[in-house]
Amino acid sequence: MTATTATTTLAPANDTTSPVAAQRRSAASPIPTSRLLKVELRKMFNTRSGMWLMCSIGILALLATGAVMIFSADADLTYDNFGAAVGIPMVIILPIIATLSVTSEWSQRSGLTTFTLVPHRGRVIGAKLAVAVLVGVAAMVLALSVGALGNLVGASVAGIDPVWNLSVSHMLTITLATVLNMLIGFMLGVLIRNSPGAIVGYFVYNFVLPPLTMLLATSQSWWRDLQPWMDFNFTQGFLFNGDLTTRQWSQLGVTGLFWLAIPLAIGLFLVRRSEVK
Repeated sequence: MTATTATTTLAPANDTTSPVAAQRRSAASPIPTSRLLKVELRKMFNTRSGMWLMCSIGILALLATGAVMIFSADADLTYDNFGAAVGIPMVIILPIIATLSVTSEWSQRSGLTTFTLVPHRGRVIGAKLAVAVLVGVAAMVLALSVGALGNLVGASVAGIDPVWNLSVSHMLTITLATVLNMLIGFMLGVLIRNSPGAIVGYFVYNFVLPPLTMLLATSQSWWRDLQPWMDFNFTQGFLFNGDLTTRQWSQLGVTGLFWLAIPLAIGLFLVRRSEVK
């Protein structure tokens, strides 16, 4: 009986041409950021909720444009009014999309797969943040384009000259306000990491707190003086009006620091250390 010995030839450590070395490099190379951005962008819209939220933005934009043309007087058929009407549903829906892009990792338990493929959670959250900003800017470009089209059609139907009363700088401040509002939804998603809780928190912040703070400002002089330095919703309104002063920019920065930047930093700290179940 003869014994046969099988030998395996190992590639040298410094050999970069062998198949073993190529496999080693492939296994060690991280997922590129461009692929992360593509994946996170696709994940935003490949669910039923994401798809219908995006469809609702387009449907509501067309309905808002038609409503302005039907119910507004000829003097109100301006680019500013068309853009505002189209932008209202986006201001409401876009932050919810940003919230769900984060909370879905926990609510749908896809985080186990996501953070296994990309163990560095900061890269994943950073990609989600970049995609949220990109979607917010793209949505505002769409809103302004639909508003311009509605302005042309409305003026043509009414037999008047179109009124272009929205400057480029004003468009930029409105876009910034929309992106900041979307980041509020993203921040709540990172901080709470639960879809129903984060969405409820967004609606409380955006639709319950502003009337209460305005009521307090009308009855209490101390809050009326402090509101521009304490109320982020109030200072965001400066952006929709356009032509901010240096003082208003400072107030926006201070309120944004306490209502957006610090909670977002806390949420990012918790996300990187929380257990994904």
